[in-house]
Amino acid sequence: MLPTLEKLLVLQDRDQKIRACRAEERALPGERQSLEAKRAAAAATREKVRAAVKENEAARHALEVEAAAKRTQAGRYRVQQMETRKNEEFKALAHEIEHCEKAALAIEDQVIEKMEAGERLDAETKAAETTLATTERQVAAQLADLDAKAAQLTARLREWEAGRAALTAEIGEEELVDLYARILHKKGDAAIVALENEICSGCHMKVPGITVSDLKADRAIVQCPNCSRILYRG
Repeated sequence: MLPTLEKLLVLQDRDQKIRACRAEERALPGERQSLEAKRAAAAATREKVRAAVKENEAARHALEVEAAAKRTQAGRYRVQQMETRKNEEFKALAHEIEHCEKAALAIEDQVIEKMEAGERLDAETKAAETTLATTERQVAAQLADLDAKAAQLTARLREWEAGRAALTAEIGEEELVDLYARILHKKGDAAIVALENEICSGCHMKVPGITVSDLKADRAIVQCPNCSRILYRG
């Protein structure tokens, strides 16, 4: 293998690592956003349960006030009933008393339902608080890991980019390096691939015999006539 080709392969390895590293860097904001969304969702659930608790308490208080008002009204009717001497008025007041008491009982049943709902909501609140606390701890740890990962990626990039610059200078053939860079940019995966059993491992097409002969001669850089990738013997 030509020494220059060997150096190009090392350069390609470095470029592929740099590309992968940059891809990981680009993914970091999305990962952070996902973690923040997870924490926000847990907080929203907690707030939703808290709001339900307040709503239930307000509704129960309103029902208690309404039930008390019905009981008070029934008491007033009883006073009136004791003071009246008219039979028809006595019966009418008895009817009103019965109506108020039934209404009060029905409302008090609703109060009990609200109390039972309050107990369930208390349990949900505790569960939501626990979930939020656990989520916040996990997210904080994962965000710290992402910060550490970001620092590591930055350090690696600096190291690999410095090594790449030194290697490019060592190769020295600017036109060849530019050719390699254009192919890598266009193909995305690799600019230099192996030729195995007369098949280009980049495009998986068979290459002409003359290309195989040129590659075996090790006299110059050889490209696949089908995909233009630079070839080396696999």
